[in-house]
Amino acid sequence: MSRKVVHVVGTGTIGEPLIGLLCDFKEDLGLDEVTFHKNTPLTTDRSKVRSLISRGARLSTHEDKFDGFNAIGLKPELHTEEAIDRASVVIDCTPTGFGHENKHKYYENYLHNTTGFIAQGSEFGFGKMYARGINDSALNHEEDRFIQVVSCNTHNLSTIVKNLALADGEDNLVEGRFTLIRRSNDVSQSSKFVPSPQVGSHKDNDYGTHHARDAALLFNTLDLKLNLFSSAMIVNSQYMHILHFHLKLKEPTTIQKVIARLDSNDLIATTDKVHANEVFSFGRDHGHFGRILNQAVVSIPSLNIRNGTEITGFCFTPQDGNSLFSSIAVTEWLLYPHSYENKIQCLAPFFFDEV
Repeated sequence: MSRKVVHVVGTGTIGEPLIGLLCDFKEDLGLDEVTFHKNTPLTTDRSKVRSLISRGARLSTHEDKFDGFNAIGLKPELHTEEAIDRASVVIDCTPTGFGHENKHKYYENYLHNTTGFIAQGSEFGFGKMYARGINDSALNHEEDRFIQVVSCNTHNLSTIVKNLALADGEDNLVEGRFTLIRRSNDVSQSSKFVPSPQVGSHKDNDYGTHHARDAALLFNTLDLKLNLFSSAMIVNSQYMHILHFHLKLKEPTTIQKVIARLDSNDLIATTDKVHANEVFSFGRDHGHFGRILNQAVVSIPSLNIRNGTEITGFCFTPQDGNSLFSSIAVTEWLLYPHSYENKIQCLAPFFFDEV
């Protein structure tokens, strides 16, 4: 039986916690080894790289950068191509655009011995779009070697749509309208903080922002054509993204039915909280190194039913936890197609019914 090696490219806001999760649950997930790629030797990143190595991950970099890493006390064990070549699955967590560049420069050359390649967030066109609990049935082992895990906000939006408007396999949606109220940057980041609320533009005439477009394309993999439109803005906070949703349904519903639907979904948490800092604090205290893995956290006090067929409310996006879980779920699907559902249950402690 071949060794199961997962290689993560990048150590940013998704890469670093993903490497940590894979290392901490390596045995439960059936992994033999976790490796990761760091592009630049920086003393400011030395502490986190050392921590990841101490948790069992093996460092790789470009061969011409070995001396730079050695000079700051870090010893790479693998060079870039070697790490990709020996990996069973590669998860690319580099900034937007680099995933496509790496695909053409490296990944397409290793299809003979690597089971699959996964990209994150807005790497549009990298491969089949995926979000755990949304389109698992659309995955095909014969075809899907390149997979794009959609952004954390697209996870949130898609989960709300599926749970409240596509119940029991029926398309009950007339239209969905969404406003993404995005945090300025991650608490780990020092750049790109905005000093005041900043509104976004609608670059897509049909869908507004990429969030609704990506969600629509995600549902397209299930042969569903949904009427979705999103707007986005950034606020001067580092706590959490918030989604405002307005769903117009074909059939009437009640607030009791909506809450029952939310409570029945293991991937959705509900909360009586209305402040982002309180939800963020719960994740800090009870998640895996600060992250819960739920797809969405819906604020119950914000819910409203208008005219019997319009559902309005707010929900919080659990940092990048939903993207992390989808990345691990699809990794396990690639490695263990017949038992991946059981293997990912080791992450159940980081899902909550209530926050």
